[in-house]
Amino acid sequence: MCDDCLNVERPWTRGRAAMAYRDNARRLVLRFKHGDRTEMAPALAEWLAGAGQEIIEPGMLVAPVPLHWRRLFSRRYNQAALLSEALARRMALPSCPDLLLRRRFTGSQGGKSHDQRFANIASAIVVNPRRMSLLSDARVLLVDDVMTSGATFAACAEAIVSAGAKEVRVLALARVAKDD
Repeated sequence: MCDDCLNVERPWTRGRAAMAYRDNARRLVLRFKHGDRTEMAPALAEWLAGAGQEIIEPGMLVAPVPLHWRRLFSRRYNQAALLSEALARRMALPSCPDLLLRRRFTGSQGGKSHDQRFANIASAIVVNPRRMSLLSDARVLLVDDVMTSGATFAACAEAIVSAGAKEVRVLALARVAKDD
C-alpha cells in the first residue's frame, strides 16, 4: 500500500506486511506467485507469522483473497490460499480457503491507478453463500501476497463485514511503497 493510501480509512481494523515489495523481496514474491514454487509457502508463512504476531489472535478465521476461476485455471494455484493455509497450520487457527468468491474476472490490478484499482474490483468479491454461517461475530484474518492500493483487501473486507463479521484484519507478504 503506498504511503498516501495509508491515510485512507479502511474497512479493516489492523494490517501488517512481512516485507517491502522491492529488490530481492519482489523477486521472491514473483518466483512464488508466477514461478510455480508452491513449496515456498510454509517458509513464507513463517515470515507472515512473524510480521503478524501483533495482529493475530487465537480463534481468528484465516482466509485468502480469492482468485477468479480463470486466473486459477491459468496459474493452477491461488498463492494467497497457499499462504493462508500454511499460516493457519503454523498458528493453529481455523482456515476457510473458500470463504470468498471472485464472481467476475477483473484482470490484473498491475499498472492501474489507485482509482482504477478500486473501480476494477468494485462488487467483484462476495462471501461464499455456503460459508456465511462462519461469519457471525467472527474475527477474520485476510491473507494476500502483495498489497498495493489496498483495493482488493478493501473489497474483501467490505464483503466479510457486510456478512456479519465483527472484525477484519489483513496480512500481506509484501507491501508496495509509494517510492517503488
